[in-house]
Amino acid sequence: TRTFSAIHFRAEMGKGSKRMAVLVGCNYPNTPNELHGCINDVLAMRQVLVTRFRFDPSHIDLLTDAPDSLVMPTGANIKKALDRMVEQAEPGDVLFLHYSGHGTRIPFLKPSHPLRKDEAIVPCDFNLITDVDFRQLVNRLPKGATFTILSDSCHSGGLIDKEKEQIGPSTLPAKATSLSHKPKFIPFESILQHIASSTNIKTSDISTHFLEFFKHEASLIFRLPPQEIGSIKHLPPDEGILLSGCQANETSADMSPNEAGEKKAYGAFSNAVEIVLKENHGSLSNKEVVMLARKVLESQRFEEQHPCLYCSDQNADATFLWQPTA
Repeated sequence: TRTFSAIHFRAEMGKGSKRMAVLVGCNYPNTPNELHGCINDVLAMRQVLVTRFRFDPSHIDLLTDAPDSLVMPTGANIKKALDRMVEQAEPGDVLFLHYSGHGTRIPFLKPSHPLRKDEAIVPCDFNLITDVDFRQLVNRLPKGATFTILSDSCHSGGLIDKEKEQIGPSTLPAKATSLSHKPKFIPFESILQHIASSTNIKTSDISTHFLEFFKHEASLIFRLPPQEIGSIKHLPPDEGILLSGCQANETSADMSPNEAGEKKAYGAFSNAVEIVLKENHGSLSNKEVVMLARKVLESQRFEEQHPCLYCSDQNADATFLWQPTA
């Protein structure tokens, strides 16, 4: 339940004094990895943020790889936008990232953990932003500011490293069916092959290729020794909130026009959240948004894709984006 004390705490901290967002849509046009609905997803979300959640349009950064885009969603540009947002954050501020695009999983670089994988989003230039990078961003938040991430990408479950699972594979059973769609997934091997072909360095060391190609803009996973990565703390309860399009071992769907009778391309999870918000005018908790989105996807026969929620116990029941009262 959303307790009075939690709501009162937000009011005391200057609830929603600033509401800032970074919206990232990657369609990867004219490439083998092309998607179709990701830019539509974030454009629709921008409208929802302004009309329902009272975000000032000047506080919304939009990064897409549309032909006329002013700021391309490269790894460096996305991180600069996120860094800028976190640096400006004060207690009571509401920060939001909506990412729609490909995701991937990186083999853990420490040999003693051969089965572990790190989740990552795939910017248009393949300069991966990983779960460790998102953990560091959350750790930098001032007390009382929230950072909500909605990631409509494959393997997005766990995208904030060490964040507590509220809704996910260990809490709800998975079902299996199928609907024709393109998964928002690029195998890490394909990404590495692309980077390695540009560096021309003969080594099997993953980090060497990413550091050579992206220099200081590469993910912390490639820049820090494995022991330092493992020492990056999760300081519970923190203010990171992740609504993921699927579980860590699943893919998220991108629907093209005319596919299954659709007239407009969209990401299945982004569209489900949009439907949930349109059908429920009052405030919804983060947990309610995810559970209702799961029901929407089930009704649309996306039963192989299970949105998840990762956050503190308090934020599970807190209002999604701290929706202002009418």
